[in-house]
Amino acid sequence: MALSEPDSVDEQDPRNAGDEKKQKSRRPANTAFRQQRLKAWQPILTPKTVLPLFFIVGVIFAPIGGLLIWASSTVQEVVIDYTNCAAEAPLGEAQPINPGSYSSSFRSRNIDRPSWKRVDNVNRTFPGVAPVNTTVCSLYFEIPNDIGPSVFLYYRLTNFYQNHRRYVKSLDLDQLKGKALPNSTINGSPCDPLRIDPETQKAYYPCGLIANSVFNDTFYSPALLGTVDNQFYEMTNKGISWSSDKQLFGKTEYKPEQIWPPPNWRKRYPDGYNNKTPPPDLHEYEELQVWMRTAGLPTFSKLAMRNDKDVMKAGSYRIDIDDSMITTRFPGHPLRRDEIYRFVYKYCGGWKLGDHTYLTWNNEQPSTATTTGREPRFGGRS
Repeated sequence: MALSEPDSVDEQDPRNAGDEKKQKSRRPANTAFRQQRLKAWQPILTPKTVLPLFFIVGVIFAPIGGLLIWASSTVQEVVIDYTNCAAEAPLGEAQPINPGSYSSSFRSRNIDRPSWKRVDNVNRTFPGVAPVNTTVCSLYFEIPNDIGPSVFLYYRLTNFYQNHRRYVKSLDLDQLKGKALPNSTINGSPCDPLRIDPETQKAYYPCGLIANSVFNDTFYSPALLGTVDNQFYEMTNKGISWSSDKQLFGKTEYKPEQIWPPPNWRKRYPDGYNNKTPPPDLHEYEELQVWMRTAGLPTFSKLAMRNDKDVMKAGSYRIDIDDSMITTRFPGHPLRRDEIYRFVYKYCGGWKLGDHTYLTWNNEQPSTATTTGREPRFGGRS
């Protein structure tokens, strides 16, 4: 048996053993798409191309603005501000509210000034929660002509920033879906600062700032005055949330003794959750589902009740409200009118037709300081 040795050092180099193998490369494939050689259309902005485009945009959006104005004018509503009802409304006979605290829009005529009164220390009993002593605010208003169906009842808040970064993130989606999460998981969740109750060391359910601040005024169906037993116009809080939102909430797998109500829920759950006062079924708690869809602006309205079947007859009505939250507004029927969008479509449509300041070839390019009116900042947008 004969042994052979390599003739040179190069033959011993292991890097030369795989000459047949191709070396891997991070270079993109030599195709037109990967090498960005596809044909592209790069329009040249000239008056002949831009002016017709502006004209088309104006022709499209100006009629849309007109349609929005017409649609908004068909909405009939009464808006009553009862923010200070617990402090300013009389305890005896109902008195007219301040002139600036209401507005109305009806086809037939404007309404007389609404009235209000309050009753303190009213004991309310709700299914599954402890009896509550509250202030009941009664609002008296007029409907000059038949309206609906459908009829919607909204509440409106001002200067409430649901779009704050910490507020928007303060929830746990798995807990809302019904999963029984251990305290260690809740401690690592974005529910800060409302994760664990410091006294009982139990997880808040539901945890987070959004659920804790849920709008907790209670509305009752309007009563038509002057009828036998003050006939009620029945409204419901079912069907007020989006079906897509309802799928995000489920009945909890927690046992009542494992969790604790958030601080602002203590009025209805003074002894915490137990078999007598169990935690709510979030899948059926549509008021919370509506509240958890955070608003993008500090002034917003959210749907509270609705009636999709019956006509709301003309007459004088009284609606009772358990007043538990501050800075609320009650739009009595059906939608508030979002005027900003219809005027944007109307006037911006005409604006594009004749505003030559948007023709950039006519203008010198200003410096950054001239454009913004202030010195640029480092580390962020100016």
